[in-house]
Amino acid sequence: MATQTATIPALKSSRATFGLTPVLSLWSREVVRFYRQKSRVVGVIASPVLFWIVLGSGFGTSFRNQGAATNQHYLDFFFPGSLIMIVLFTAIFTMMSVIEDRNEGFLKSVMVAPVSRSVIVLGKILGGTTLATIQGLVFLIFAPFLGVHFGIGQMLLITLTIFLVAFSLTALGFAIAWPMDSTQGFHAIINLFLIPLWLLSGSLFPLSGASFWIRAVMRINPLTYGTEALRALLFPQSASIDFPVGMSLGILGVFSVVMFAIAFVVANRRTTKPAA
Repeated sequence: MATQTATIPALKSSRATFGLTPVLSLWSREVVRFYRQKSRVVGVIASPVLFWIVLGSGFGTSFRNQGAATNQHYLDFFFPGSLIMIVLFTAIFTMMSVIEDRNEGFLKSVMVAPVSRSVIVLGKILGGTTLATIQGLVFLIFAPFLGVHFGIGQMLLITLTIFLVAFSLTALGFAIAWPMDSTQGFHAIINLFLIPLWLLSGSLFPLSGASFWIRAVMRINPLTYGTEALRALLFPQSASIDFPVGMSLGILGVFSVVMFAIAFVVANRRTTKPAA
């Protein structure tokens, strides 16, 4: 009896380790796979940086932020939006690997393994989240050129904001990619749904200056709170802060949990098709 009792904690520990191993394996596979594709790494960062410089310089000081005490240069205002764009591109396009894994037969081999589907979902999402967070933090090297300097506490909040945005968007990308069998269909959904989601996040124009119905859409857009949190943390002296940072982080946290739950439900409703 004592022997049986003693084996229970060991059994639980082995199960926990068994569940952690595939999560780490899928996580590391996503990270290594992404950084082996140099063109994708360059494209994810270069496109938003170019967009930020060209558009920011084009508007320049002609931009007027109604909530700011002074005229804010558009390069400053657009900086958080460009960061969100990098995170969005990395998180979403990383999840194209779900479709590629299905077509290559890898996903089928993972699905027949004796592990919970939540382990598979978590491993893939954490891999994409890690990549998106790293890419977003890399973009912060441009912050000192704008006169932005932050301490350790502020940096931790910025990192947390980027992580929550990355996690929620990666989970959303997973939920979209899982039922699909072609990257063309995935790109169509991106152009139809996710790009407008970014456009109406306060990245290009402030919420206060938008028309009534646009403001209503922006207020229910979860990405708005990620953009506002970053803008408040990076430019607290000049940004028009419509939402407190704590409120924005809370909403992002709820959004992340909801997106992961949706991804888990979607993964459990579909069986993998064999590769053609």
